[in-house]
Amino acid sequence: MIQNGNLKRRVRARAAKTGESYTAALHHIRQPSAKLAIHSIRLAVAQTSLFKDPRDKFALRASGTELRALMMDAHRAGARVIHFPEGATCSPNKRLMSESGPKEIGPSDWGRYDWATLRSELAATSELAKKLKLWTVLGSVHQLTPPHRPHNSLYVISDCGTLVTRYDERMLSNTKISFMYSPEKLPVTFEVYGVRFGCALGMESHYPELFTEYERLEADCVLFSTTGEIPSAAPAFAAEVLGHAATNMYWVSYAAHAPQSVAIPAGIASPDGRWAAQCAADGSTSISVTDVTIDREHPARPWRRSARA
Repeated sequence: MIQNGNLKRRVRARAAKTGESYTAALHHIRQPSAKLAIHSIRLAVAQTSLFKDPRDKFALRASGTELRALMMDAHRAGARVIHFPEGATCSPNKRLMSESGPKEIGPSDWGRYDWATLRSELAATSELAKKLKLWTVLGSVHQLTPPHRPHNSLYVISDCGTLVTRYDERMLSNTKISFMYSPEKLPVTFEVYGVRFGCALGMESHYPELFTEYERLEADCVLFSTTGEIPSAAPAFAAEVLGHAATNMYWVSYAAHAPQSVAIPAGIASPDGRWAAQCAADGSTSISVTDVTIDREHPARPWRRSARA
């Protein structure tokens, strides 16, 4: 009955807009081409080890090796996109970076970062993305020209191995804005095979206005990457992710580091506010995969927009 009611509303709306008869409008909507409104893509979310010292060349290399192993796992699982946590390459510890640390937190000394090794690992990761034909979204520090502080970023690498866009964290924590990073102001979206993705970072799940903004930008799925060092912080982030998915009627991928998984593992929330996939809950690195399916004709989002207006 609901499906018939939705169909009748669509037919009447088209007839009123085009001047067609009810029968002609019905014939048009029932054409096979109308089914192209449904898109699907296989998405993998990853939880990774937490590497905190950007001075350590061997740790940076180990991080890159781990990322690429998980990319291979995602490829074998048939994924077309893989989503990694914030600081997947390295999440610099505020005390290790502090000019006056480690006992005192102060302005970060970014000269301590082994940028050359980071660039080498990112290049190798991009090459693998090209080889696997796998879109790869990963968290990394993005260096700016001194004396400007870097951005805390998400790199979006296409299945051709090229950097197509970059999202820079906007809503920084007090420590990040005071001592570590430069903020940005703009949302970022990109499309893969007809599915539109948005990006969020760090503690931005605390800000629902960012997620409603992505709904207005027609996002089908928001990729939210955070660190996940402290398991006790996981339940709040996870609850917010499920809430954003349900209230905005889109998918949300939640990527965090493995130590947090003992409380809440990384996962992918469906538009009904439930986990469609979750990684291992034992502190280990892993991926989880699901098919993100988008129905352009679903009436819930237009109804909610009308109510909000």
